[in-house]
Amino acid sequence: MTRDLSRLFRPKSIAVVGGGDWCCLVIEQCSKMGFAGEIYPVHPKAEEIAGLPAFKDVASLPEAPDATFVGVNRFATIEVVRALSERGAGGAVCFASGFLEAQAEDAEGADLQAQLIEAAGEMPFLGPNCYGFINYLDGALLWPDQHGGKRVEKGVALITQSSNIAINLTMQKRGLPIAYVVAAGNQAQSGIAAIGEALLADTRVTALGLHIEGFGDLRAFEALVAKARSLGKRIIALKVGKSAEAQAATISHTASLAGGDAGAGALLSRLGIPRLNNLPSFLETLKLLHVTGTLPSNRIASISCSGGEASLTADTVHDLPLTFPPLNDQQHEDLRAVLGPMVALANPLDYHTYIWRDTEAMTRAWAAMMDPSLAMTLLIVDFPREDRCDAGDWDCAIQAAIGAKEQTGANVAMVATLPELLPETVADQLMEAGVVPFCGLQEALQACAAASQILPEVAEPILLPTPVAEPELIPEAEAKFRLAGFGLRVPKSIRAKSTGAARAAAADIGYPVVLKGEGLAHKTEAGAVLLNLTSGGAVSDAAFAMPAERFLVEEMVTGTVAELLIGVVKDPAHGFVLTVAAGGTMTELLQDSASLLLPVSEAQVNAALDSLKIAPLLAGYRGKPGADRAAILRAVQAVQAYVLAEATGLEEIEINPLLCTPNDAVAADALMRRKDILK
Repeated sequence: MTRDLSRLFRPKSIAVVGGGDWCCLVIEQCSKMGFAGEIYPVHPKAEEIAGLPAFKDVASLPEAPDATFVGVNRFATIEVVRALSERGAGGAVCFASGFLEAQAEDAEGADLQAQLIEAAGEMPFLGPNCYGFINYLDGALLWPDQHGGKRVEKGVALITQSSNIAINLTMQKRGLPIAYVVAAGNQAQSGIAAIGEALLADTRVTALGLHIEGFGDLRAFEALVAKARSLGKRIIALKVGKSAEAQAATISHTASLAGGDAGAGALLSRLGIPRLNNLPSFLETLKLLHVTGTLPSNRIASISCSGGEASLTADTVHDLPLTFPPLNDQQHEDLRAVLGPMVALANPLDYHTYIWRDTEAMTRAWAAMMDPSLAMTLLIVDFPREDRCDAGDWDCAIQAAIGAKEQTGANVAMVATLPELLPETVADQLMEAGVVPFCGLQEALQACAAASQILPEVAEPILLPTPVAEPELIPEAEAKFRLAGFGLRVPKSIRAKSTGAARAAAADIGYPVVLKGEGLAHKTEAGAVLLNLTSGGAVSDAAFAMPAERFLVEEMVTGTVAELLIGVVKDPAHGFVLTVAAGGTMTELLQDSASLLLPVSEAQVNAALDSLKIAPLLAGYRGKPGADRAAILRAVQAVQAYVLAEATGLEEIEINPLLCTPNDAVAADALMRRKDILK
């Protein structure tokens, strides 16, 4: 059920239920923020709270409040929420803890959370175990603690799964205007995605930042991204924590490669949500998106008055998907005219200090660098400490940055290499003029990389994870047979129940052959795989020495250019994760892999293959023939087709190695774990 959260987040009346310090602080901060609506304290015994007359219960209120902070114990919370729902209130923040998050210590917690959801009915609520929200646009907040924000006319929205992180984000001194901060709590009813949709619907919100511990409803996140696309707004995420998908399944390389948070990364990539890895870069990216929106490309320029800063900038970009294009003729001409012959012209540019304090010359030089083909021009300027130094000599840089922005209309940022060397007053001044005030060089460049990330084409809906099954290891020959039915190329093979039968099978297939012992997951480590056997005696000897009683005899595939791993693991949190990786003995050595969520297109698979370190081998390295890319794609599509058709009961598939030759791609080994379920 989709609930309308707009009345809760943009209230005209607020009720506060409870009488503790938390509730008093909510009332006081509403007044301090200049909230223009009515505030109704609710307490069964108090005559007034925080200077306002109190009502004994929800039924006594003169109207159904738009938003209510419920600051009572967990048992009373359920009854208050029920009363609010019956009165037609707009929504509530449930502050109390001791619900589902406490089930490990208190078996009653899960049941209480179910009761809370039932009591709310169609009324939306945040939490439980939730601090609530701050609306800096309208001065409305249900927030029982200090915060560092101020009223704004427009800004970014932040949603976190940690109330403490939410508080910290409000304390930033980076010039980032924050429109909303929401702590999601337990998300018993209203999840991050639904909250995000409600905030993006406010025309005053410019971008959305998510701090995510876990995703929950995948379809809701797909809907959130669709909403953002329709509004032309971007979403970024700071995803934390290591999910447990595939960690218990340790019998394959795929489980290891797709474990951790590979599924989360694949999900964010599929949704087109750039992922940041720390809070400073997260905030700087939001700042950039607030000012410019998505950057049109990854082409940037840098200007500084120091060769050291120019070199540092170039080195910092080295591992990021950003480029410093060479200066064109017009840039050369205009820069030479203002800087003279003493400056070596390049990008990044060290313009020296010859024109420092000459605001007009600085403006001309910086504007000359801002070619229309660039997505962003970075002006590297660190300000002196305000408590020990005089920053007046840096006014010329502020005016030149603003002047160059006004003259060109280009995307311009001023960057302090050290975050603390851009005063908040300067950041506010630059932001007001449309110049991005970046705090930290590394953070600035990571923000540019994230903001230039191209939105992927709208993909098919994610294949949702099926219920967890207790899987069985399917014999290799049977696994190959099933996959071959969906188009996977497998070697000619015969199963053998004895040493003699293995020898006979080899003769039928034709030498050379491969001999494998059946019933073992890690055949190579157990000495249960022998290649290139060229005689019946060699087959007999090999079978006798193997720790197995049953065998699989296969044709020997020759002419291999490269070996790949193609695997799928069911990730309970994110869907079915497809992994392509360096295969064979290189799987563990290189840890060279890329992960996608099913279903995938050929274009996505091609991009994943091109991202691998072994991509040059696939293309043909140093004059050697390349692999048959079309055959590789057919192999991946065959595995996908099987998963789409047989997802129920499936936990894992691994093809390792997929032997890639100039004209074929053959699954030399196949592992499958599933629970066959009668249809």
